[in-house]
Amino acid sequence: MPDGSGRAAVVGPGGFIRSGKVRDLYELDGMRLLLVASDRLSAFDVVLPTPIPDKGRILTGLSRFWFAQTASIVPNHLLSTDPADLPADLVVEAGGSDELRGRIMIGRRARVLPIEVIVRGYLAGTGWKDYRRTGEICGIPLPAGLRESDRLPEPLLTPSTKAERGTHDENIDLDAMETLLGGGASGRDLAARVRHAALALYRFGAARAEPAGILVADTKFEFGVLPDGTLLLVDEVLTPDSSRFWDAATYEPGRAQASFDKQYVRDWLEASGWDKTPPGPELPPSVVAGTRARYVEAFERLTDARFERYRTEDVIGR
Repeated sequence: MPDGSGRAAVVGPGGFIRSGKVRDLYELDGMRLLLVASDRLSAFDVVLPTPIPDKGRILTGLSRFWFAQTASIVPNHLLSTDPADLPADLVVEAGGSDELRGRIMIGRRARVLPIEVIVRGYLAGTGWKDYRRTGEICGIPLPAGLRESDRLPEPLLTPSTKAERGTHDENIDLDAMETLLGGGASGRDLAARVRHAALALYRFGAARAEPAGILVADTKFEFGVLPDGTLLLVDEVLTPDSSRFWDAATYEPGRAQASFDKQYVRDWLEASGWDKTPPGPELPPSVVAGTRARYVEAFERLTDARFERYRTEDVIGR
């Protein structure tokens, strides 16, 4: 689970550690952390003042689903999702059992790698901007003549740095990734393991999503390492916050695509005239409702489960 980003100081053992852009982190003991997904929404590296109702539960439920589906590809941090496994005083501090149900992941503590691992299957976002300017993405050459939203010949791994508050992620090449992971033989070995796991995860997720009518244009993974060197998938996986989900029914290369992720909010923010510096603007009710509906639809298509049942019973099923 995320640890040591420097965004806030540890308050004390067995309690609150920090708030990230979306999640709040608590220490349980030397081996376990508690991750609580809020309804906050971050866009352009700024946390917006307007929450999206149930967003934290949607992110947690989808991550739980994918962690279970992908455990044979790479182990993950998830140990439990039951508030009953938490100390009573921490439950109170974190908002109570009803508030926590469906939002929490208790996970193994790990040394989280200082990179975000992005896998791209389609030409979109900053990848499209880079390609138009250079014919490459993160130093990886691509065939000439590709259009916006075209499917790439093969999925590409394009890592980035992790942004601290007030800064933006920066795309890096694979050599820089090896350096950030320690350099030398150890950095090369770890980078190779990360690359293999990330590409396998993307291929699995994209294949699972396509029959549900969702194209995974790109997605971000985070990894950690246990003391024995085991690579762990951590944080979240294949959610609308970490991925660009497109509606397969309306997919048409050569333009931007309808999405089930926070691109809907980004588009509204781009049109609002906001300069992308804090504080962010309040979102109108129509944008809040539209965003929630897209997140819920993504949850239900990908899991083939009713979100209302998950919200009320903490069960991923019909």
